[in-house]
Amino acid sequence: MLKDFLEGKPLQHPIHPLLIHFPIGLFILSFILDLISLAFPSAPNLVRDAFYAMLLGIITAVIAAVPGLVDYTDIRSDHPAKRTATAHLTLNLIVVALYGINLGVRSSTLDELKTPIAPLVLSLIGIVLLSASSYLGGRLIYDEGIAVGRHKRRTPTPEDTLHFSTANTAREGDVLFVPVPGAERLGNEETLRAEINGQVMTIAKIDNRVFAIQEFCTHRFGPLSEGTFHGFDVQCPWHKSRFDVRTGKVTNGPAKVDLKTFRVETRDGKICVGVPCTTEKS
Repeated sequence: MLKDFLEGKPLQHPIHPLLIHFPIGLFILSFILDLISLAFPSAPNLVRDAFYAMLLGIITAVIAAVPGLVDYTDIRSDHPAKRTATAHLTLNLIVVALYGINLGVRSSTLDELKTPIAPLVLSLIGIVLLSASSYLGGRLIYDEGIAVGRHKRRTPTPEDTLHFSTANTAREGDVLFVPVPGAERLGNEETLRAEINGQVMTIAKIDNRVFAIQEFCTHRFGPLSEGTFHGFDVQCPWHKSRFDVRTGKVTNGPAKVDLKTFRVETRDGKICVGVPCTTEKS
């Protein structure tokens, strides 16, 4: 599937971060050649070389943008990183447009010994905007975990968080059992992400059994609904901590704290998740 390829699943490595180094390096190279042309105007073809480095930068930027757009569309609508990703995308589009204008300005100056001031200023602005966009890209990966580990997931990741209320649900002692529509349709190693009165959880199907665990890893809060499965272990996509979905126990670090688990039962033909009554909002 094309989407799987663009996410890097066949290579077991994300594609966008790999490709983005080329346009960044070529745009910086173009600017360095501009500066050298000012310092050594007698050196041949520097202005022309800067032009072609910029042209290759635009071409590779467009290529890198394709898997980047796939990664962007994979960010769920309720994720706080969506705004950062939109700013990152917008800056990248501005940078490519700016360098396209720069190419047009430079096209009539290829035989000059020194880069004229106008394209030089445009390149400087492009480098500044490119740096800002790269900073946002780093935040998306290191702070928000966007696309981290998804290239290893064999099944789709949840796009949205499903919200359910405990109103009018069955009660057994101190536990309320809330039906979760869609859980019965899960394939093996597929997940849902649900929120029940403040409890955010991962609901997963393993070996024809449904389990419910807390959504966020106890190490650095990675989203376990986007993790991979190894038998009954779920592996966090961020730092590879593993937990047994049956017990919540840590089976591999760096996490040291076990997960919270929730009872799952079939009632009246519906898969229900049990949450403590104390989670019910007043």
